[in-house]
Amino acid sequence: MRATTDLIEIDQENPSGEAIARAAAIIRAGGVVAIPTDALYMLVADPYNLHAVGQVFKAKKREVHRSLPLLVDGMLMAEDLAAQITRRFQILARHFWPGPLTIIVSASAKVPLKVTGNTGRLALRQARAKTALRLIETLGQPLISTSANLSGQPTCSLGIEVFGQMDGHVNLVLDGGPCIGVAGTTLDITEPIWRLIKEGAITEKEIAECLRGA
Repeated sequence: MRATTDLIEIDQENPSGEAIARAAAIIRAGGVVAIPTDALYMLVADPYNLHAVGQVFKAKKREVHRSLPLLVDGMLMAEDLAAQITRRFQILARHFWPGPLTIIVSASAKVPLKVTGNTGRLALRQARAKTALRLIETLGQPLISTSANLSGQPTCSLGIEVFGQMDGHVNLVLDGGPCIGVAGTTLDITEPIWRLIKEGAITEKEIAECLRGA
């Protein structure tokens, strides 16, 4: 039986306490919530709850060998999730966080292998989006954060687009209107030579200049 999907309108810059509390309660119970972030709507859930992890894969119809990125609220939370915090990571995070840079690291033993797509690698980002930061603060933990769309379908920059695609697949959509940021950049630093996976708001040149000598 398909889940009932609720929709609550919010102010992206100042989401109400009631909306955050409702979303947090669903996440604590192992549910999946769609929220506006810096550039796109994302599905968020509890990475430590394997049922919730499974629900995210099911909601997106995503292949289970693909990893699920996590949102953090800063360096301290990231240190708990990465097997090792390198100088390169510290430089990147201090320079580009909060912001549109996702950094791929080796995951610590604390992260369920299922979250990494059984790869042992983990993508981390600190967003600027108030809704995401408020949820992380309320829950006191990182959140799964993967684009709020069915795999293979267009990503969504409007809450109503998410509802149209994912009605019955997620528990709640927090509709904050349009997300107008530029899509983010993803960088893999698990090997001695860093590798750009996807270029977005932050260019390869900016990263190279930041890491020069590191």
